[in-house]
Amino acid sequence: MRADDELRVMTWNVWWRFGGNWREREPGILSVLRDEAPDIVGLQEAWATDETSQPDEFGRALGMHAAFAPMSLPPEPDPVETEDQRGVRMGIGLLSRWPVLHVDAVPMPSPDTTVVALSVTVAHPLGPLHVIVAGTDWEPERLPIRAAQLAELGELALMPALDGPLPVLVVGDLNAGPEADDFRKLTEILTDCWAVAADRDDDERTLSDENRFAPAEATLQYNRRIDHVLARPGHPGARIEVRQARILRDEFDGMPPSDHYPVVVDLALTVAAGAQDPDVASA
Repeated sequence: MRADDELRVMTWNVWWRFGGNWREREPGILSVLRDEAPDIVGLQEAWATDETSQPDEFGRALGMHAAFAPMSLPPEPDPVETEDQRGVRMGIGLLSRWPVLHVDAVPMPSPDTTVVALSVTVAHPLGPLHVIVAGTDWEPERLPIRAAQLAELGELALMPALDGPLPVLVVGDLNAGPEADDFRKLTEILTDCWAVAADRDDDERTLSDENRFAPAEATLQYNRRIDHVLARPGHPGARIEVRQARILRDEFDGMPPSDHYPVVVDLALTVAAGAQDPDVASA
């Protein structure tokens, strides 16, 4: 188990129940999560039924705490492609090594769909850790909507209420590569952890032609790093130290677990004297 001043963060679009093979893919997702043992995981395109959700199922299997919020991005197929999609909701989720203290589904700009950011506070031993999980629009004709969503994410991450001893994290499938203007504007206020990592992969593509499930028709995202871990210091004098950033390309029984590859980032945490929240630290 990692020390309290080390944090492993993962983000992964797990492709809902698309592809007609989600039951075969799901053990591969669990295997990656078990092997990597992340402390925080942001999940996009997660599924939920009236009885349970994918984050809850993963949490039970891994001994982690879970949160979920429904959103219609992308929309569930209508009509359904397979019977096991019927009545199943789309959403975003979070897995945490530590208990979840607060969950809020924050509406994001969208004129005709329900898009939210999942804002979660977890009880890290060094103080409250704030994590925002997000997904954005991707179609070329909806680029202004994506830009508004990314701008709103930046404002949400900068809220003074999230100040504290630990970094504020924004993780998700943002459907924007590092070269996109709206993503570059976001990184003017948040640190792109991949870009500052002391050690990182040469191949940074998370939607890659090496993955046979990746949709080549998503021309603005294909063969780009569109899944991101971003952060900002929680208090003056703190800094973001990223030791390593990796893309995981594991296949199981010859099958990628999703159409996206997950991103894993290892951070070193620094807490200024007096910044620790004793109530949360003792939770």
